[in-house]
Amino acid sequence: MMVPMIAGSDVDSLRRRVMNRSQLTDEAVSARVKEIIARVRAEGDKALFEYTERFDRCALTAQTVQVSREEIDAAYRAASPEWLEAMREAAKRIKAFHEKQKQQTWIDFQPGIALGQKITPLRRVGVYVPGGTAAYPSSVLMNVIPAKVAGVQEIVMVTPPGPGGTVSYPLALAAADIAGVDRIYKIGGAQAIAALAFGTESVPRVDKITGPGNIYVAMAKREVFGHVGIDMVAGPSEVLVVADESADPSWAAADLLSQAEHDPLAAAILVTSSEKLAFAVQSELERQTELLPRKDIIRKSLSAYGTIVTCETLADCAAIVDDIAPEHCELYVKEPYALLPLIHNAGAIFLGAYSPEPLGDYLAGPNHVLPTSGTARFFSPLSVDDFVKKSSIICCTREELSSVSEQVALLAQKEGLDAHANAVAIRFGREIR
Repeated sequence: MMVPMIAGSDVDSLRRRVMNRSQLTDEAVSARVKEIIARVRAEGDKALFEYTERFDRCALTAQTVQVSREEIDAAYRAASPEWLEAMREAAKRIKAFHEKQKQQTWIDFQPGIALGQKITPLRRVGVYVPGGTAAYPSSVLMNVIPAKVAGVQEIVMVTPPGPGGTVSYPLALAAADIAGVDRIYKIGGAQAIAALAFGTESVPRVDKITGPGNIYVAMAKREVFGHVGIDMVAGPSEVLVVADESADPSWAAADLLSQAEHDPLAAAILVTSSEKLAFAVQSELERQTELLPRKDIIRKSLSAYGTIVTCETLADCAAIVDDIAPEHCELYVKEPYALLPLIHNAGAIFLGAYSPEPLGDYLAGPNHVLPTSGTARFFSPLSVDDFVKKSSIICCTREELSSVSEQVALLAQKEGLDAHANAVAIRFGREIR
């Protein structure tokens, strides 16, 4: 398995490959998702439970759809003390980081007018957690804790059940409890997204939906956007490692493989100013892949999207980062802070040899819900800002309004909005006729 090696001048083809990995163009899946959403919206629990029985082979009722306290307690008992300690440490660090993102309502009292901004937390948020091997408890923390810090009143989690009627990955329940989820429902797929977006007899309607999922979940989130808010429609994951001659090739290869093992569609990219390092990393990728349990997935990922790019300078490497706009960017170079100002498009940036991407996935504190497939050009990581809304505040005195009334009226009338002009003029006896 040879990972393709290209020159920096050929990066356009790489960018197209990275950005065109989306599966959200399947028209048959799109039609099925729309049908599911329409039925759940119209029929509520009846359709929700029917789809759950069909897809998850689990018969639910209004009495059994919600996870009980006993099920959560059982999840704690199934977890090791070491895992629980690690999750609580991660939760503490994630909370501390996101506390720094909080904004406050402010009002600026100027002569004659007060202007400001009111920060209001969302009332209710839904978090989707996939089932089976894709149920990452760390993602539960990353989606829930910023909402808690923001002050969201109620957080509702949904996750698919197994055939026996229990949650398919119980550790997700313990993670949800640690993070502070208020209610958990045993539903998944597009039908769960529809239930959160429109509400059913058993599942409350939410204001925003966050969390990852398969193609059906991603399409459903895109379909209900506008009725509710969503975090983003996430695509396959990617990491781009920028490395110079100071990098250890075995470490750089290990970082690339940590991303490639996610999914056959994951992209692992090395961009380097050292041709010697490029060949050494290529050899390490082959050697280490054979030692890993998920080597079949890794081979597919590296064959399709793994790439090593050689450049003349580190500045050229930084330009490629901005062109690709990766989800994760590692600056594995001798002086990472010197290169940092040249990086403008990346979801998360990891500086230096001892800041591997998995640190950010689990324990550093910043959010690991990041923009993918080039959307880091205009999207940001999930944050406290995603769980609040902002209202402008305006309070004007009579004297201040009088001083600007003719200008307001002029601007309004030039736009053909005479009633706008009159709403100001009438206050000063100048009613427009």
